[in-house]
Amino acid sequence: MDVATLGDGRFGPDPQAVYRRWDEFRAFVAAADLDSAEGVPLDEDRLGPPVPQPRQVFAVGLNHRDHADESCSEVPAEPVVFTKFPACLTGPRATVVLPPGGHVDWEVEPVAVIGREAYQMAVEEAWSRVAGLTLGQDISERITQMAATPAQFALGKSFPGFGPIGPWVVTPSEFDDPDDLTLDCRLNGEEVQKGRTRDMIFTVPELIHRLSRVTPLLPGDLVFTGTPAGVGMGRSPQRWLADGAALVGSVTGIGELRQRFVAA
Repeated sequence: MDVATLGDGRFGPDPQAVYRRWDEFRAFVAAADLDSAEGVPLDEDRLGPPVPQPRQVFAVGLNHRDHADESCSEVPAEPVVFTKFPACLTGPRATVVLPPGGHVDWEVEPVAVIGREAYQMAVEEAWSRVAGLTLGQDISERITQMAATPAQFALGKSFPGFGPIGPWVVTPSEFDDPDDLTLDCRLNGEEVQKGRTRDMIFTVPELIHRLSRVTPLLPGDLVFTGTPAGVGMGRSPQRWLADGAALVGSVTGIGELRQRFVAA
C-alpha cells in the first residue's frame, strides 16, 4: 500500500518522516481499511533503504562470541560501538563498487530501527522504543579500517553502498521471538555465515539501554547489532569480495539483501 495515497496526504512520501510520527502512524494503520484499499505492484529491485536518512547510525562490533574468537579479541564487557556514516546506506538490491586495492569484507546482521526517543531507557522498556527490525550488511574495507591506531572503523565501513538495509522494517510483534532470529549469508552461493541472535552478547534491549545512558536515540536512528562468525578477515587464508561477487544475506521473518560487487 502506498502510505501517502492511503492516508489522503496525512503522511507524505518520505519514509524517514514516518518514524518521527511513529505512534500516530501505527494508530493510523490500525484504523485503516486495508482490505478494501487498492494496492500497487511492488518491484523489489527498485526498493531503496527503508530508513533513508537517519540522524544517527550506531554499530556494534564483536557482539557474537564466535566472531570475537575469529577476530582474536576478548569477549567485550561493554558494547564496542562505532558509527557508519549515513551516506553509505543503500537499498536491499544494489551494485557496490569495490574501492581499488581494498580488502572488502561482509558482515550480515539485524538492524534495529528506533521508533520513539529513548534516553536512559531501562532494559525492560527498550523494545517499546523500537519501530522494528530490518536486515543490514556492515560491509567493511579492512585496509582503510586498520590503517591507523586506533582503527578507523567509521571510515573503513562507510564507502558508498557499504550500508545496504532492507528489504523492509518488520515490527517486533510480527516475530515469534524478536530476540531469537536466524541469520545467514551466502557468497556466490556458498554459505559463509550462519548464526542466531539469541547468541548475541548484548541483546537489542541491552544495546538500547547502554547506548541511551549516554545519548538520546532518536526516531529513525539505526543500530547495527553485530555479526556472527564467518567474515572474510577471520578466515585462513583471508578472503575478500572480488569483481562479480554476489552476496545474499537473510534473516528469519525479514527477507533478503542481494548485492553484486564490481571493480572500480
